[in-house]
Order: sequence, then structure tokens, then C-alpha cells
Amino acid sequence: MNDGQREEARRAIEAILMVADTPVDPHLLAQLVEISATELSQLMAEMATYYEETGRGFELAQVAGGYRFSSHHDMAPYVERFVLEGQTARLSAAAMETLAIIAYKQPISRAQVAAIRGVNVDGVCRTLEGRGYIAEVARDSGPGQAILFGTTDQFLERMGINSVDDLPPVAGFVPGADVVEALENGLRFDAEAAPDGGDAAVDHAADEQAGEAEADGASPVTDGG
Repeated sequence: MNDGQREEARRAIEAILMVADTPVDPHLLAQLVEISATELSQLMAEMATYYEETGRGFELAQVAGGYRFSSHHDMAPYVERFVLEGQTARLSAAAMETLAIIAYKQPISRAQVAAIRGVNVDGVCRTLEGRGYIAEVARDSGPGQAILFGTTDQFLERMGINSVDDLPPVAGFVPGADVVEALENGLRFDAEAAPDGGDAAVDHAADEQAGEAEADGASPVTDGG
């Protein structure tokens, strides 16, 4: 491409991304501006560098397998202020926990998620599926052929990543063996020493589970959609 063609392609790409609702596939972009995939990749890299060097409030991001404009991470406080103003559509902590399990363990069935969380997740999964963050991706080959869920492109877009491989390593969120052992020692319960023979602990566990079920309808975490 000569300088004139490069400038025309850049302006065309900017116009397309400005009106696109979802990340635009690079192959489609290359076809639309009539350049090769290699030329497009080079041009996108140049554009991203230019926006960063000139201190724009937005950046050219590659997410969910395509390109889009997104607000610069430095501007997050202002964007959050705008997005959260009057925002009522939120995900509960239980929904966020379930979504995290599915993201890291996919493909996974509802029963497997429930086994990890220790509570029924049918309602939470329906909520996540309705929001478009998870979808049926396969069927288990075992008895009953349970539905297996995985995350969607909308999830990737909301997370601002190109694939699930870009998720932070889960090991960074797991406590070490020494911490787990300390927790186990601190949480041991001597049923014989308890004045009610242990019934209070059982009741407390039941209350905790009921409280978590109610939390599925709560709204502590913002859903950008």
C-alpha cells in the first residue's frame, strides 16, 4: 500500500469500528478495505500504537477474536461513574462465583458446578445463560448426556480478552497448603464440647446455605450490560 491507500484504509477501519456493536473479525475488515490479512495486522498495530502515543481516551483492542474500540484503562473511574449511574442490572456474588467456575473448568455440567459450590446452581445458570455469558457447548458422553456449558463471545467481550486462555492463572487465587492447613485447624469443631451437642453448627450451616440462595437475587456486583 502507498501512503494514500494506507490513510484511506485507516479511516475506513475507524469508521467501521465506530459503528460496530461487536468486535469485527479481522478477515472481514481486510475484505472490506481490500487489503491482505498481513497488511491489516500491520495497520492495526500502527493504529494502536498511534492512539497510545497520542494519549487518546480510547484504545484499539483485540477481544473475542476481533477488533473494537474500547475506553482506555486509565479512564476507568470516569467510565464506571457513567455506567453505574442509574444501573440496576447486576449479578450476585453467587452468579459471579458460578461464572468463574464455568470459565475456568469449561466444558462443565450444572451438577459439576453444584458439586464445587456445594449448592444448587440451576437458577444461577439460567440467569447467566439469559444474560448471554454462558451457553450449551456440548453433551456429556456419559449416562443422561448432561448439558455441558461454556462461556460465550459476549463473556470475552465483557472481560476485554481475546480468549479464555487470557484469563489470569487460577493458581494465583488459591491459598497455599500452609494456609489451607491453618484454616482447617482453626475451623475444627468439637461436637462433644459444644453445649448443644453440635446442633448449633448444623443450624448455622443450614442458615448459611439459605442465605446464599437468597443472595442469588441480590445485586452486589455490577453487570456492564
